This record gives sequence, C-alpha cells and structure tokens, in this order.
Amino acid sequence: MDPSHKPTYRPPRLFVEANLAAGLEIATDREQARYLLKVLRRQAGAPVLLFNGRDGEWLASVEPLGRADAKLVLKEQTRPQPLNDGPWLVFAVIKRGPMELLAEKATELGAAKLLPIKTSRSQSEKINEGRLYRIVHEAAEQSERLNAPEIATVQTLPELIANWPNDRLLIIGDESGTAPPMLSVLADNPGQPFAFMSGPEGGFAPGELDGLGDLPFVAKVGLGPRVLRAETAAIAGLTLGQAALGDFKASRG
Repeated sequence: MDPSHKPTYRPPRLFVEANLAAGLEIATDREQARYLLKVLRRQAGAPVLLFNGRDGEWLASVEPLGRADAKLVLKEQTRPQPLNDGPWLVFAVIKRGPMELLAEKATELGAAKLLPIKTSRSQSEKINEGRLYRIVHEAAEQSERLNAPEIATVQTLPELIANWPNDRLLIIGDESGTAPPMLSVLADNPGQPFAFMSGPEGGFAPGELDGLGDLPFVAKVGLGPRVLRAETAAIAGLTLGQAALGDFKASRG
C-alpha cells in the first residue's frame, strides 16, 4: 500500500462540561469511562480529544483509575474555538423518532440553534430536553464539531415572532407551490444570517401563518416539486442554506 494513502488515525472525541487548559485533569463520568475502558479498550496514556463548546479542542491522555473509572489529563490545544454562527432551525414539535433524527442531522449540518415551537397540529407540546441534549452532543462528537447547537425552550409561534431578531432572515417552507425557490431567495440575500422553519406533520393549519409574509424578516420558499415530511424538509432547508453560504466548500480543520 502507498504510505500516502494510509488512513489518518483520529483519537475518539468526547464532549465535557469542564473548562479545558493545559495540565488540567478531568474526571470522566460513568458512561465516558465505560466507553473508553470497556468499549474502546483504551489503555493508560491513550489519546482522546476533548471539547466543551468554549475552549476549542484539546488533546488529552486517558489515565485509568481502577477498572471502571478514569481521568483525562490535558496536553495541548489542537484547534481553537470557532464562532458558533451557523444557521438556526425552527421546527414544530413532532413525534419523538423523527424529531430526534432532525436534531441529530441539524447538528451534523452545522445548525447553531434549535428552536422548537408548538403548533395546532403538533403531536405533543413537550420534548425530552435531556435526551435531545445528549443526541446533539453525540452528533457533535461524531461530526467533529467544536460546539453543539443551543436548544431553546418550547414556545408558541407568536412568542417566537415577537422576540425574533430583525437582522436574521426567517425562511419558512411553503407547501402551496407558489413560493419562490429557496435558492433564489438566498441568492437575493447573500451572506445574511438565516433560520429555516419546518412545520408539523400535515403542515401548518389554515391561517396559522397568516400575516407572517408581510414581516420584513420573513420569506416563504419552495423546496421543490414534492411534498416532504417534516424532518426531511428541515434537513433539506438547512442543506440548501449551508450550500448557499459556502459551508460545503470549507475544509475540515
């Protein structure tokens, strides 16, 4: 085999809450210790990469403490912390499985903030915030992000609009077939921070979006000739937005 074609080894990545700096020692929680010692079978001195969403990415070494516990000794920073300035995703609360898929894929696509909303057709008005927190942080570990999206508390659509920042474009997927294509709208607003909003199963109820199109920061868009499921529309909207912003041209640092 050509040595230049050998796969590059990447140590496992873990999200931690603790501050990160050279020389610090961090105790793992039970799940992290099990993952490192039992699943990955890491020995003393094995490398691991840590991030907390604030201090960049750090190289650390695993130091087992018995059979079921470990500490992580920080060595050096491998990547500085970037700005978390990606798109936002506003989504109607839907069934648990599709909603968890939506949160995972939104994280992989670089969403900076997830904003769940209650609508008249929402399957539930509650989300398991703890479970979504774990899902987005695991997705950040796997996708080599240095941060995870913020998860806002559930609110109504009127509450969302009342507190919306005027400098961020709110793009709403429109199923009517009359809205302009999303790429055209993005081309007319180059580089502007945006959020994409996807609706509930069955779409928004009649009248639920009335008047929103008159707001200066709202744009209704089409996502092509097919009717998409709620989670598919969210993923498609984020993908188109990131492509327009040039995100897919960036290399992985």
